[in-house]
Amino acid sequence: MAHLLQSQSFISRSVWTEPRLQHQAHTCVKLSDHPHGSWKIYGKKRARGTSSFNGCVVQCCTTSSSSPSSASMSSAKAGVKLAVNAVEDNNNSRWKDREDQPFYLASEYGWKVRRLEEDQYEIRKVAQIQAEAFHQPMAFFDDLFFQFFEAEVLSGLIYKLRNSPPSRYACLVAESSTDANSESQRKPVGVVDVTVLRDEAVLQHLHGAEEYLYVSGLAVSKSFRRRKIGSCLLKACEVLSVLWGFKYLVLRAYEDDFGARTLYTNAGYRVVSGDPPCLTSWIGRRRRVLMIKQCSFLNLI
Repeated sequence: MAHLLQSQSFISRSVWTEPRLQHQAHTCVKLSDHPHGSWKIYGKKRARGTSSFNGCVVQCCTTSSSSPSSASMSSAKAGVKLAVNAVEDNNNSRWKDREDQPFYLASEYGWKVRRLEEDQYEIRKVAQIQAEAFHQPMAFFDDLFFQFFEAEVLSGLIYKLRNSPPSRYACLVAESSTDANSESQRKPVGVVDVTVLRDEAVLQHLHGAEEYLYVSGLAVSKSFRRRKIGSCLLKACEVLSVLWGFKYLVLRAYEDDFGARTLYTNAGYRVVSGDPPCLTSWIGRRRRVLMIKQCSFLNLI
């Protein structure tokens, strides 16, 4: 259970509103062109005449324009501040108005990732997915021990959702793109936790950083594994890191879990250290490695 709890630039080019849903105005901020495409941040424009966003999602649109100019590079801070402010507004409203569709951080391989809603069914489903992924089978009374473990995971998840500042912790869930437009059909098939931490033992590997985003509890439902859901969840973590203004993503993996390590390596993480011998000398104690990834906006393209 412990492992569960545990500069590139862009510039705003234009802002306009467009009717994405009937009787609802949405604001779209188009970012500077890039060789691989232009980027847009979509969000529902708040009522009462304000210009802030309620929600944010980054999408790439194909274009044939040339690489960013030096003027675009010099305006990086303004663009990043705009995106971060948009997400802070999302956090204040828990990323979703009840009458609106949720906002997605990533969309790849037929999956979409959004923040977990404060919904009893979804919270229980997420706890079940994580419990199935991290439960260690017992020789006797395995079903009983699993029920206790699942209850512990559920209790921890509810505690974090209720007591963590929305800009310091997020539980992200993946769902099918084909079901994402119907609230009655949306069903979590994967989950990952993202938490702001400042462990000194980790910060010594992160040049100039005072805090970082720690990725933990990555799990996929048994019947949906090996379908790129984990990769989509990691992409969403990277988008969240950029929007929240953090330079590094950090996670731990078991040294002998080659499947997980391959997933993280393919996503751009690299090993920087491992558990000291004093923590792995006990029989049955598996050694973990610390893996980090440096994030930037253009890496998302």
